[in-house]
Amino acid sequence: MKLTPTTEKFILHWGEMGSRWGVNRTVAQIHALLYLSPKPLNAETISETLGVARSNVSTSLKELQSWELIKGVPVMGDRRDYFETHKDVWDIFFAIAEQRKRREFDPTLSVLRECVIDGDDDPGLDPQTRQRIQNTLEFLEQLMKWYDQIKTISPKTLSKVMKLGAKIQTLIGK
Repeated sequence: MKLTPTTEKFILHWGEMGSRWGVNRTVAQIHALLYLSPKPLNAETISETLGVARSNVSTSLKELQSWELIKGVPVMGDRRDYFETHKDVWDIFFAIAEQRKRREFDPTLSVLRECVIDGDDDPGLDPQTRQRIQNTLEFLEQLMKWYDQIKTISPKTLSKVMKLGAKIQTLIGK
């Protein structure tokens, strides 16, 4: 597969951003390549296109599958595994958000709940510290409830809400 200067720039930047978000650069580049590709790709093509070791591609594909960002698809007449990703940015956004919630927010909420309960029995805990823990828990619980509601809204409606921006204040009142 031949990359144009534009696709190469996009893929390289996506890899750079991935590393800033805590994702392996190669994993992010493979995701970008699959996103831009008009058809599913196999590991050999990915390896050749990006100039990455085949073993690194295999590991990266498994990582992307664990994030539910890619899936294997059969190609008639070929026994190799082919992969594709979501082509809609909203699907990508929600797949990443769901995994971040599961991997980061859910465990944090569990620990915060334990800290609030433990704080009731901790005579050395400063009341202000306990309140800050409680406030953090309440904020994250509220954020997760909001997220659960947002993910049920159609992308078309979400786009309209995003375009409203700060104007939404005038709609709901200050």
